[in-house]
Amino acid sequence: MTNATPFLSPSDAPWADACEDFSASHLWFSLAATAALPPGRHAEATQSAGLWLLLARKGLQRDSLTTPYTQSWAPLAAPGADWRRGGQELGRLWRGTPPGRLDTLDPSLPNLDAFEAGLRAAGLRTRRYAHLGQWHETWPEGISWKDYLVSRPPALHNTLRRKLARAGREFRFLRHDAPGTELEAGIAAFEAVRARSWKPDEPFPAFDSALMRVLAPLGLLRLGVLEDATGKPVAAQYWLLDQGGRRALLPKLFHDEAAKAASPGSALTALMLQGLLDEDGVHTLDFGRGDDAYKRLWVAHRRQRIGLLLADPRHPAGLWALARHASGVLRRRIRDVPTSAAALYSDPAEARRPSA
Repeated sequence: MTNATPFLSPSDAPWADACEDFSASHLWFSLAATAALPPGRHAEATQSAGLWLLLARKGLQRDSLTTPYTQSWAPLAAPGADWRRGGQELGRLWRGTPPGRLDTLDPSLPNLDAFEAGLRAAGLRTRRYAHLGQWHETWPEGISWKDYLVSRPPALHNTLRRKLARAGREFRFLRHDAPGTELEAGIAAFEAVRARSWKPDEPFPAFDSALMRVLAPLGLLRLGVLEDATGKPVAAQYWLLDQGGRRALLPKLFHDEAAKAASPGSALTALMLQGLLDEDGVHTLDFGRGDDAYKRLWVAHRRQRIGLLLADPRHPAGLWALARHASGVLRRRIRDVPTSAAALYSDPAEARRPSA
């Protein structure tokens, strides 16, 4: 029996631990629902066979409750959940309705095939497509900043040493991790740097500050600010600690474009990593969503996140979505694009979606 409720509560899914995987916690989805939903959409938690789908709904259309800040998304599964039966019962929600998309999925999710099989048994058609990439690296537990530097290419190793030496002469490094006035000062500095950065306006400008205010009391926030000699903030970034403190994930970083020549952003990243590795004992660094070129200087590995199109071929919009997906696959084959993750999961319109 499928149960639709206004939203997920901690009592519904007590296994969703923010300290272990923040992106699969009640706190994360509550933030997404309150601070990063477009107008006209509302959050919906739907459960069947021990499997929860956290969805964003507008009218009859449902999509995964993902945002421009989401790093990963998956159904929340209670111990012993039946993924195939859950997928089948949940797939009935889509029958006779417009197509939906579940994105930012890990293609190696152990039960994803069973979940898809259940959706198809409900009469839906599913199609995978490339969504976005993420850059990350994991080292043996206990890695130090010195060990990390040795693992970098020699040119970057020497560059980072020079940047740190220059930062010590020209900038002041501040950490704002604790809740209260210290945190509010750090958030104000972060927002001031963002306003002077090269990046476009945020789609949901209140989200970063809301996330930081949730993370700080849990001890999961590392917010860094670099100030120049006048006390003006010129770079800011924050990291989220989870997986029991083993992983540090970078949601956002900014630098003042007017100070670009001094490389304050790179200097701040080096200072933050030094603290994360030597003080916090982190051994996984995750630079988050998007294939920005700078990320591969700091970490070596890329993972692909995919999306899943769910369509009812008996609905006109569903049939059109399936045809559009098929035409995208055919165009790529005709153009003889080399086989890659993007080609295997091709929906060109989705592949062109910008990352945050």
